Amino acid sequence: MKIYGVTGWKNAGKTGLMERLVNEICARGISVSTVKHAHHSFDVDHPGKDSHRHRIAGAREVLLASRHRVALMQELRDDPEPPLSDLLARLSPVDLVLIEGYKRDSHPKVEAHRAETGNPLIAPGDPTIRAVASDTPLTLDRPVFDLDDTAAIADFILSEVGL
Repeated sequence: MKIYGVTGWKNAGKTGLMERLVNEICARGISVSTVKHAHHSFDVDHPGKDSHRHRIAGAREVLLASRHRVALMQELRDDPEPPLSDLLARLSPVDLVLIEGYKRDSHPKVEAHRAETGNPLIAPGDPTIRAVASDTPLTLDRPVFDLDDTAAIADFILSEVGL
């Protein structure tokens, strides 16, 4: 599996770019999975549902399955967050895994940047960021794309990973 990341500060446009990239790349006949890092507590389950009751009762893993999808919820309890490499190893094989977040990991990335956030660029100090997708023109030592030019960003990523 090839991997490529989309990173950036909060409200930089990462999720919208990820969504558009998945759509664009899948439309080209390439299979894609995603990994999204969350810095906050999150829950994909709902109180009162059977699977939630299993987890609250103490189950370490709850696998929920239907003819439409399968979801595996794993409770870390007091264990540390698994590294990205361990999470990638759990995925079924696909052509490309797009990773949102994980800005400190060593995989290649595109940085999403919106000027209105006032955040500095990460790219100048991070060689793993191979390009920047921005809503404002920038002069950098690597490619800069318009944040909304999904096709060009997809072309760049696919070229980078050899797909």
